[in-house]
Amino acid sequence: MKATCWMGRNTVEVREVPDPRILNSRDAVVRVTSTAICGSDLHLYDGYVPTMKKGDILGHEFMGEVVEVGPKVSTLKVGDRVVVPFPIACGNCTSCEHGMFSVCENSNPNAGLAEKLMGHAPSGIFGYSHMLGGYPGGQAQYARVPFADVGPIKIEDDLPDEKVLFLSDILPTGWMGAEMCDIKPGDTIAVWGAGPVGQFAVASAYLMGAERVICIDRFPYRLGIAERAGAETLNYEEVDVLDALRDMTAGRGPDACIDAVGMEAHHPTPAMYAYDRVKQAARLETERPYALREAIMACRNGGIVSVIGVYGGVLDKFPMGSLMNRSLTLRSGQCHVQRYLEPLLDKIRKGDIDPSFVISHRMRLEDAPRGYEMFKNKQDDCNKIVLTP
Repeated sequence: MKATCWMGRNTVEVREVPDPRILNSRDAVVRVTSTAICGSDLHLYDGYVPTMKKGDILGHEFMGEVVEVGPKVSTLKVGDRVVVPFPIACGNCTSCEHGMFSVCENSNPNAGLAEKLMGHAPSGIFGYSHMLGGYPGGQAQYARVPFADVGPIKIEDDLPDEKVLFLSDILPTGWMGAEMCDIKPGDTIAVWGAGPVGQFAVASAYLMGAERVICIDRFPYRLGIAERAGAETLNYEEVDVLDALRDMTAGRGPDACIDAVGMEAHHPTPAMYAYDRVKQAARLETERPYALREAIMACRNGGIVSVIGVYGGVLDKFPMGSLMNRSLTLRSGQCHVQRYLEPLLDKIRKGDIDPSFVISHRMRLEDAPRGYEMFKNKQDDCNKIVLTP
């Protein structure tokens, strides 16, 4: 089959690789009908997530048709149309029983690698380094899905792929980011990052009852999408974000702040950007945490900082004094996608949200290398790319 393979920093190739096969009785094999390039894939592309190996198959947002099932998979049958969550979860461990699927205790066969960096291991993730399981991803013609009786959700109506594909990751991630803010009527929520996850966080915050949502980014076309969703926007290259947020909230600050940027944030001040950029390039830290620092400093006293942008390891100059002295609550996590599949699918069916609004480009799988370059460099107002094998 054809698959998008990581070949080294800033290099991917679509190659012929062996077809996946059933390895465990709870496996399924899915013929991929739609997949996507995620913003967090760019961290792999840029070489900032450790334990990638040449030839690894990328992709954790995919859906398709079941073509084979293991003998212990009773919830799916050949021909079923499914969306596959990016975290791989067993459904039986303590974490899964508490709905915390992205920290499943049984799905990461390389837990020892993750423990060296993180203390304890999260779940396995499709196409996202050997530290997170080494599982081949879904930017391919076919994919093996472990624990297929727990993860995939069946799409049993005629909703097109583009309306349901993002149930695999970015829609639940944006929703969980807003959910962690404990939004109450009248709240003001600030969202750092107007990429697809940030856009879904904006939409989710309004669906949960926020009165105002303020979105921070630097690309006009992305800020325009947030504005069309009802958000007020700030271009951080044109204003001082902390001053602007104080002015917009009568000096109080947002009730909650969502970091939808993660480890490769940009900063308009050359000295600040150079400090973290050099340390990151020299592998003295793995993150450029400008958005996170700013979110903490901006949040009102007693507020919540929700972190859904991906971080890989260690960062410098974390404002712990602000977090502690001002009674802030920090919440974070890879999304527990399985928890949100049914409720969000119901919202899509009812027309509360149409996730396809984030799509800017559609390509064939063989065009993935061009897609990665476009997405990384924000060419042609690239917001979200869907690939068709």
